[in-house]
Amino acid sequence: MRDHNNEYQDNTARQYAYDFDYVIRRYTMRTLSPFFAKGKALELGCFEGEATKLLVEHFDDLTVLEAADSLIEVAKKKVPASVRFIHSTIETAELEPIYDAIFLVHTLEHLDDPVAALARIRQWLSPTGRLFVVVPNADAASRQIAVKMGLIETNNAVTAGELAHGHRCTYSLDTLEHDARRAGLQIASRGGVFFKPLANFQFDLALKHQVIDQGYLDGCYALGMQYPELSASIYLVCTKD
Repeated sequence: MRDHNNEYQDNTARQYAYDFDYVIRRYTMRTLSPFFAKGKALELGCFEGEATKLLVEHFDDLTVLEAADSLIEVAKKKVPASVRFIHSTIETAELEPIYDAIFLVHTLEHLDDPVAALARIRQWLSPTGRLFVVVPNADAASRQIAVKMGLIETNNAVTAGELAHGHRCTYSLDTLEHDARRAGLQIASRGGVFFKPLANFQFDLALKHQVIDQGYLDGCYALGMQYPELSASIYLVCTKD
């Protein structure tokens, strides 16, 4: 049995969340928002609700599914009371196929059977709904540098720290697309978010000491559009048909 309330705790090998993660969330929303349409939205996995706060700016009708009840209590305090929270896993939740936008952001890599989960999520989409899948990128420039330094065995390896945080796989664009297609999803768009030359902790230090500024961040975001395979995160916009 997995303990979802424990997996997001920091461990000796890896911090779970960095200030840089909040930077990426904002750029991710900027990337995906042109694909948004009005309607019912579903967020699958909310962590502490920072992305939920961004989603309520776009969707009046938002439901959140989260496996860790302790995270639900944190996230609830950050969003309007109109946001509905469901304490369940993707594998066991019973939802109606009414959602016009479903967000699976930095969650798929945590699932034991990602293809089965994607196929289940597909059933929750409305006929014109879109599924937004975002995952950390195995081929990010910073990760490839870590491989060359001998810190990680291969680009798509799951490190000990990642495993303790519930990661089950590390995706590149080709393997992410492969799993989406196996689940019966159609891919409407694909890409990367934010060219990533540094590790998360290095970005945190550079921001703290003002080594880099907003202009540098915007430049990395723009470069990520040109080189999606080297970006921090990769994404798919999927439809059911």
